[in-house]
Amino acid sequence: MRFQDAAPDARAIVYAGIQADPLVARAAALLAGANPEQCVLARAAMNGMSTESAVWRSMFPSLFGPAAASSPDLDRSEAILEVSLAVTDRGELVRQQVRGAIVEELTEHLVRRRGRPGAGAANTDAAGSGPAVGRERRILFDGVRAEIHPYDVTVETPGEAEAIDCKWGARGINADVLHQLDDARTHAADEDERLVATLVVFDARRSCEVRLARQTAPHETTRVITIETLADLAQ
Repeated sequence: MRFQDAAPDARAIVYAGIQADPLVARAAALLAGANPEQCVLARAAMNGMSTESAVWRSMFPSLFGPAAASSPDLDRSEAILEVSLAVTDRGELVRQQVRGAIVEELTEHLVRRRGRPGAGAANTDAAGSGPAVGRERRILFDGVRAEIHPYDVTVETPGEAEAIDCKWGARGINADVLHQLDDARTHAADEDERLVATLVVFDARRSCEVRLARQTAPHETTRVITIETLADLAQ
C-alpha cells in the first residue's frame, strides 16, 4: 500500500484556487474549536436561506440570546456567523465549492491534533508534531487499478493509515463513495495492512443514518463522522 499525489488535471487546478481562499482557512479554524450547536449554525447559515444576521441570532437564542451574553463562546459564535454569511454572499456555485473545501480543511485541522502531547509517540510523524497527513492523494495497491478520484484527506503514518472522504451534507453519500472507501480498506487488508475508511459529513447524524439506510453499497466498516462527533477526528 502506498500513497501518491493525484494528477493535476483541470478540476484539481481550479479547486486548488478554492482551497487557497483565505475564507476557507478562517472558517475551518473557527469550526475546529466549535461546539456542535455552533456547527449547526454554520451549516444552516452557509446553506444560504438568509444573509441577515438578525435572522440567525433569533433562531439560535442559546448562542446569541441574553443567557449567552456572559458565555465565553459568544465571540466564537459571532465570528462563525460572520464567516458563514461571507460564504453565503459568494453565490450558489462558488458557495458549494467553498463549503466542500471548508469541510476538508476542517477535517485536516482536527486530524492533525492527534499528535499533540498525550496522543502517543506511535501516532506522530518524523518531526513528532502529528500524523503524516495528505490532501488529494490516491492509494495504490499491487495488482489493483488505481481509483480515478483521490481521497480528500489521508493519514499516511505507518500502522495508522486512514482514507477520508468529506461531504458537506448527507446527500453527498452515494454508492461510489461508499464502494471506494470499502474497497480501499479491503485491498489494504489483502496486503496485511490496516487502513481505516472514514466518511466525514458536515450534517446531522440522523440525516446521515436515513441516507445510509437507502444505500446497498457496503458501509458497515466505514467510520461515519457527523457534526455531533467531529471531535472524534482528533482521536
